[in-house]
Amino acid sequence: MTEKKVIPNVPPSGGLAYQQTVEQVLAHAQSQASGLGRAEAQARLQKTGPNALPEKKGKPAWLRFLAHFNDVLIYVLLAAAVLTAVMGHWVDTLVILGVAVINALIGHIQESNAEKSLKSIRNMLASEARVIRNGNHETIPTTEIVPGDIIVLRAGDRIPADMRLIEAHNLRVEEAILTGESTVVDKHVQMHLTCSSINHQYQLPDD
Repeated sequence: MTEKKVIPNVPPSGGLAYQQTVEQVLAHAQSQASGLGRAEAQARLQKTGPNALPEKKGKPAWLRFLAHFNDVLIYVLLAAAVLTAVMGHWVDTLVILGVAVINALIGHIQESNAEKSLKSIRNMLASEARVIRNGNHETIPTTEIVPGDIIVLRAGDRIPADMRLIEAHNLRVEEAILTGESTVVDKHVQMHLTCSSINHQYQLPDD
């Protein structure tokens, strides 16, 4: 059984985190293999805020539907509908209005589906994560993960944040919720992990 250790994906100044060496990523994140100290982690949490998807204040469905009429294309269609009505071409008027309503309806459905997907991802997020603090393994709420934390994954764990792998052996991850692919994906130290994916292989030893 082997460990998979990851660090929240903080891009170094020289490029994306996965394009840098482990040492460069740790240096940029001002972290180390033994993890952050508790005081430093608390200070970073106060600075960066919780590791959580932002909550969007919901609007009534009817208001979200009407918002799709606030579009240049819809304005053109409505203007054309008015002109055809003035000219007495009622069939054309109804067709144009129908196109405008259908366009708004499609936009509303797509927006609703996107919100449902975001809600599903939020529900898929792990509630707790194992991190290394002061050289010791600790279990903390995922909302308290900060940039520079060293996170330890076990088989079946959900990935609690976007992270850069710093140590991995035979790591395979399910990314179906993000990519739609049903097969698991092999991951290596040169790669990063994406939030809400699932670690499928190997159990970590308890310290």
